[in-house]
Amino acid sequence: MKHPDSAACNAPFALAELRAGVSKWDIRHKIWDYMEANNLADFPRPVHHRIPNFKARKALLVPTPRLRTGLFNRIIPPPGATKEMLRKCATSQGVRDYSVPVGLDAKVHVDLVVVGSVAVSEKGFRIGKGEGFADLEYAMMVSMGAVREDTVVVTAVHDCQVVDIPEDLLGNHDLTVDYILTPTRIIKTGCNHPKPQGILWHKISHEMLGKIPVLKNLRHREKQEGKDVALKDEQRDVPAADKPVRVAKKSRPERSSFQDQASLSQASPEGGASPDSSPLPDAPVAVYVGSIPQGTRVGELKDALRQCHATPARLTWQGAQHRAFLSYGDKATADAAVVALQGLSLHGSPLRVELARSQLSKTGSRPR
Repeated sequence: MKHPDSAACNAPFALAELRAGVSKWDIRHKIWDYMEANNLADFPRPVHHRIPNFKARKALLVPTPRLRTGLFNRIIPPPGATKEMLRKCATSQGVRDYSVPVGLDAKVHVDLVVVGSVAVSEKGFRIGKGEGFADLEYAMMVSMGAVREDTVVVTAVHDCQVVDIPEDLLGNHDLTVDYILTPTRIIKTGCNHPKPQGILWHKISHEMLGKIPVLKNLRHREKQEGKDVALKDEQRDVPAADKPVRVAKKSRPERSSFQDQASLSQASPEGGASPDSSPLPDAPVAVYVGSIPQGTRVGELKDALRQCHATPARLTWQGAQHRAFLSYGDKATADAAVVALQGLSLHGSPLRVELARSQLSKTGSRPR
């Protein structure tokens, strides 16, 4: 980890002065922008949309990238490995070349969890890069018995990444930390916010289950144990795409990357279709969002939708075509969402928001 100069040490305190109603994405971008401007992170760069990378000198179990093939890999360096070889072992290529998978049935006991963070508060509230994998990895470790309630969770960050984070941004799936290590401090958080007690199956969609094979295995195990493993789209008390979804006017919805992944499904980009083509044959009412700037991530749109209190039942992301489609339960809800999203912009570019063509053809006019 690079040691900050005095200017970098003093500047982070300004980051703690965040406006009321701050979101997780607001905090992430302030941290990323500051670290890039002050050259504080190691490779890979730029640091935006990443967990800032720092050097570690401990032997670790490494989570399998994006949980594609399992939960853990154990790094096994070759005999007589040089310092350069050990450095390579810590890369994604090294994980492929010098590791073996750790099965779910392995009797693994994790004494210490080291988790990456984009931002963290002295109270132990943590924000990742917005995809929810760290929260899910911890929940899966609970499920397989690898961690207990007293397992210590540590994050290593730069001083500028320690900021105030409102507790109301945390969900019941969010992982908190017990210790924060910076170049200048060791912070014992004394966090009382409970850590995930296992996998919250009612926040997992069938789509997510299909993308993470190890999740299927854990679900089968817990089902055999008699636990409730009904998924989000199987829950009677969770709004489905064919039921009305209320657009909140005053209350703030729970903001969480893990819930976002479970509740807002993504679709692969489709080529050849016109910007206003009908995207969701099974959607009651679809809203078209166009003119999405190049490089925008789906998480940024999701966060903007939450900020406008217009979270859809389903989101179809077609970033390559600079568009997305939002599914709402009925026309009244969709109309309210269109009104709420008028004037919305991302990266300084205004978005085009209207009912999808399939809906406009039924009404005979475009929304005003």
